[in-house]
Amino acid sequence: MNMSKLMDSIFIFSSIIFNISVSILYIATKLGNMVIVQVCGAIVLSLIIPFTITFLGYMKEKAEKRTIISHVFILFYLFLELLLDYILKIPFREILAIHVPYIIVFYAAMFSMIGVSFDKNRKMGFVVTITFLILIGCLIYYLLPF
Repeated sequence: MNMSKLMDSIFIFSSIIFNISVSILYIATKLGNMVIVQVCGAIVLSLIIPFTITFLGYMKEKAEKRTIISHVFILFYLFLELLLDYILKIPFREILAIHVPYIIVFYAAMFSMIGVSFDKNRKMGFVVTITFLILIGCLIYYLLPF
């Protein structure tokens, strides 16, 4: 397997793991299972490593600008999550002035994952999109008042 295909596979599988982990995190939060929430949060943050590896690999390969910019969005989101939830430990989801930009960055990262995945492998792009839609379904479940 050449280096380019390896980077593509790492990126796509990291995106799938991200979507599944966040989906489980939403359900666990709704059910009040904080152990699972912490495990899923740790998994999400650990994805800083493979996304950094693919970012550096694509930079070395001189990948398209949109691939590099997409990585910047993804890594910015992951480091923002690390800062707000794990370093500062502030209830930013209750502070509209912080939560709204956070949501925008989150979706920029999500759509970046989808876009790059389609760019690298059309079939796997659909898999990433399906796992994103599952994430949205879990978010809706989390937000429902029952």
